[in-house]
Amino acid sequence: MAKALMFVPPVAFAALAAMFWLGMQREDPEALPSAMIGRAAPAVQVVPLGDLPVFDAAALTAPGVKLVNFWASWCAPCRAEHPQLEALRAEGVVIHGVNYKDDPVKAEAFLAELGNPYATIGADAGRMALDWGLYGVPETFVIDGAGKVVLRFAGPITAQELERLIRPAMAKAAQ
Repeated sequence: MAKALMFVPPVAFAALAAMFWLGMQREDPEALPSAMIGRAAPAVQVVPLGDLPVFDAAALTAPGVKLVNFWASWCAPCRAEHPQLEALRAEGVVIHGVNYKDDPVKAEAFLAELGNPYATIGADAGRMALDWGLYGVPETFVIDGAGKVVLRFAGPITAQELERLIRPAMAKAAQ
């Protein structure tokens, strides 16, 4: 029995090493996996933000590709990605904003200062983010015309990530 127990640590180490190695063989080992890819986007549960057009469930199933972007005025990476969102809006991309756990006055000031890239917007106290599996802000979802999630992107959209991930996902969603 004692000799058999002698093999437990090396076998456990080998199993753990194999598990780590397999995990690193994913296409993008740093990407956060999402069980929502290919499934209908979860419910929209927001309250109005000022007098801005309100994001609702009908917006998710409207024809065409759209983005759902979770953001907050207190989020420095949200400020960094904002020029990319403005550029996408200028190209005609429909973006729905979800202001996450934020002071409405500060959120409106953020948009007044940087511009409003959102076709519709709503404020979330945390329930919608929980249903969408939010990791943090900013986080962006690419949604197809049927309301299905094509991509979940956690982190700020940079010019490089826009070309590497977001645009290909939008092209896939358009098919």
